[in-house]
Amino acid sequence: MKHLAAYLLLVAGGNQHPTADQIKTLFTSVGIESESSRLDALVKAMEGKTAAEAIAAGIPMLASVSSGGVAVAGGAAAGGAAAEEAAEEAKEEEKEESDDDMGFGLFD
Repeated sequence: MKHLAAYLLLVAGGNQHPTADQIKTLFTSVGIESESSRLDALVKAMEGKTAAEAIAAGIPMLASVSSGGVAVAGGAAAGGAAAEEAAEEAKEEEKEESDDDMGFGLFD
C-alpha cells in the first residue's frame, strides 16, 4: 500500500510515470524502507498506463467488495435499548455544550 501511495504522490507532483528508483528515493528521503519485489510488481503493472486509467479500470472491481451492511439484521432486538442510550448521551452532550461561555463568545 505504501508503494502505491508513493507512486500516486509522485503522480500528483507532476511525474506521470514514476520509476522504481524515484519511488525508492522518495522512501529514502523520509526514512522508509521499500520492498523491491512489491515495488517492481507495481512499476510493471503500471507500465503503459496512467494512474487515472488504472483507477478507472479498478472502480468496477469495488462493486464486489462488501460494505458491512449484513451485521445490522442481528441487532434488531437490542435496537430499542441502544436508541434510548443514544438519546440519553445526546442530552448529556447538549448539557455539556451549553455550559457557561466564560463571559465571551466566539464572535464577540
